[in-house]
Amino acid sequence: MQTTQTLIGYPVYTMHHILVIDDEKSALYIMRLALTRAGFEVEIAPDGQKGIQKFEDGHFDLVITDILMPGKNGRDVVKHIRSSTRPSTPIIGCSGTPWFLNESGFDAVFAKPFPLKDLINTVRDLSSKAVDI
Repeated sequence: MQTTQTLIGYPVYTMHHILVIDDEKSALYIMRLALTRAGFEVEIAPDGQKGIQKFEDGHFDLVITDILMPGKNGRDVVKHIRSSTRPSTPIIGCSGTPWFLNESGFDAVFAKPFPLKDLINTVRDLSSKAVDI
C-alpha cells in the first residue's frame, strides 16, 4: 500500500493493488496498461477460476471482472469475494452484453466499450470511499 498522507500521526493508505479478470486478452491488456499508467499496481487473470485463485493468494484492494466468461463467470467471482475473509473488497463488473449488467453485488458496472477515463475515475472514487471508512 502507498502512503499518501498522515492522519493524527498514522499513515493513511490509498488503494492501488488491482486484480483485473477478463477472458478477452485485448480488454485485459488495455485495462492493465491504462490503470498502470494511472499509478495503480495491476495483476491480471484470463478467467474467473484463475482470478479467484489470484484473489485468494494475494491481497487486492479492488477487483475488476468481466461478467460473462466461460467456466467461472463474474457473478461467481462476486459470490466468492463476498463470502471470503475480505467481503468488502470493491468490485467493478464489465460486460459487452449490457443486458446482463445487474449491479447486484457489484460496486459499479460498465458496458463495454467504455471510456478508460471513466474506469480510472471510478477506481479512484472507490479508493477514496474506502479510505474514508
